[in-house]
Amino acid sequence: ELGSLDAHRQLGAIYYFYYGNGVEEDKPRGFHHWQQAAMKGDVDSRHNLGVIEYKRGNHLLAVQHCMISAKMGYEKSLNAIKDMFKEGHATKPQYAEALLGYRDAVEEMRSPQREEAKRLTN
Repeated sequence: ELGSLDAHRQLGAIYYFYYGNGVEEDKPRGFHHWQQAAMKGDVDSRHNLGVIEYKRGNHLLAVQHCMISAKMGYEKSLNAIKDMFKEGHATKPQYAEALLGYRDAVEEMRSPQREEAKRLTN
């Protein structure tokens, strides 16, 4: 299917959350756009799918979605898995896997240039 990752993410948000101004609420359509963006590697869309599945009571699917984005370095998903662990919806090994995956992703993204840019902007 054609379409850019950013367009799918934004359309997902518009249909799911920010409808109005000529756009009708269409949660299934928004969910579909987030699925498309997530399959293309968008961590925010993947996280959103996890949040929605959690609210639907599909805790196993929620953990799976958040696990993928946590392993891509998305802190919100790591925190979501931590919360699910505290509530009994994720296991200790799942939380540990998310922590390690998150740490590895963040470590992989480190570079002297990024550290210098961070130093200069703070």
